Amino acid sequence: MNASSARVIFLPGVIMPCALRYAALLRELDNAVLAITKDLELYAGPSAPAEGYDITMELDGISGAADDAGWDRFHLYGHSGGGAVALAYVAAHPERVVSLAVDEPAYDFLDSTETRGYWSEIDAAGRLPERDRMPAFLKLQLGPGVALPPAPDGTPPPWMASRPAGVLALITALKQHHVDPSSYRRYAAPVYFSHGSLSHSYWLGMRDRLATLFPDFTAERYDGLHHLNTSHQAEPARVARALRRHWNRALADQRST
Repeated sequence: MNASSARVIFLPGVIMPCALRYAALLRELDNAVLAITKDLELYAGPSAPAEGYDITMELDGISGAADDAGWDRFHLYGHSGGGAVALAYVAAHPERVVSLAVDEPAYDFLDSTETRGYWSEIDAAGRLPERDRMPAFLKLQLGPGVALPPAPDGTPPPWMASRPAGVLALITALKQHHVDPSSYRRYAAPVYFSHGSLSHSYWLGMRDRLATLFPDFTAERYDGLHHLNTSHQAEPARVARALRRHWNRALADQRST
């Protein structure tokens, strides 16, 4: 494996399908990657959310996608819900992940007073009437005084109908999944964490917690951006450069061991 043809599995958040989420970034990366854009197992079945859904289904789905491609090892990149799944995957299967990159993961599976307070707000949003639930959930991704982006023009795409229930199912599954913090300490490969300056402060706390656990941790802030207008969408060329550096360093570390 080399950086000119890095094998990468991309995981999206809970709203936008993976191919749409990463279209701009993949254009910038071009021949730098062999990419699998893997949608969440949450939406994989005939009904969504999938019956009996839990995070283990996501982890098995990643392994299955890699096995189908003939990949023993690969780089992993995830945003929001997909970032949380990526963290859980590294904790469970560190031997398969050459490097990890996450953009504002939905959860780090670490307990803190700040996290408990934030999740109580998420839970309160989930109890609102359905018409109010999604705007409240989206608002909780942003910093104080940051306005929600305007809704897209036109008729919502068909996949959007499954998202309100999908958000609730993912929240429940994340809270029920356990990760031993020591598993992060045992993951020695490079970890890249990106976040926007206009996002909720939840991700600043997460950044600082993960920095104390992963041995090789790099964080990068993207000024003027936030969870709903994130780095790989607004600045794909910059993210592509950061990922190439990240993957190159992981490869160099592999060669030196």
